[in-house]
This record gives sequence, structure tokens and C-alpha cells, in this order.
Amino acid sequence: MAIVLAVLYFGLVELLLLDSSRELGEARRFRARIVAETLAENAAELAAKDIVTRESTPQFVIEAEQGTLSGKMMKTATGFEIQGEGTISGITPSTAKVVLRGRLDGTKVWIQYSLHP
Repeated sequence: MAIVLAVLYFGLVELLLLDSSRELGEARRFRARIVAETLAENAAELAAKDIVTRESTPQFVIEAEQGTLSGKMMKTATGFEIQGEGTISGITPSTAKVVLRGRLDGTKVWIQYSLHP
């Protein structure tokens, strides 16, 4: 009887370990996605710097502590488009992108469309 209980107990412990390792993997992927999205948003903000006075921001790539961020801004006849991308490396690599489209009205900036592909 004691052997059966021991086998059942060790089986339960193994199931708990499997479940906790699965949850740890999910938590790592979630963190990686959030950090990548934050880097992409930061890249879009950097690309939008001086949007009123500049015609464009050339493609740039910055190596940060958390990963790499890149972006660019282009003005069109009807408005502007800003693209940002963030990539983190490590145990769980992840990449996120953001695209913003909008228009300028003098010194006012209107974002009309936001896409996170």
C-alpha cells in the first residue's frame, strides 16, 4: 500500500513540475512580446521626433540594453507614415512592429491609423 501511495505521490509531483515549466515558458514568451512591443513603440517615437519640421527620418537601428529598435518616418502628399520595429534576443527571442499613419495640420499631428502586425 505504501509503495502505491509513493508512486502516486511522485506522479503528482511530476505533473506539477511539467505544469510549472509550461507556465514558465508562457511567462517568458509574454514578457518577450511586451518588451518587443515597447521597443517598437520607442522606435516609432524616435522616428517621429521633429515630424513637423522634417520631411523624413532615414532608417535607423539602435542597439539598446533590452534589444534592437529600428524605425523610419516618411511624409507623403496627404500625411505621414511612421514605422517602428523592436527585437529582443535571449532565451525567448521576439519581434514586434508598429505602423502609424496620419496627417499634419500646421503643428498639430493627427494619427488616423495604427497597426501592430
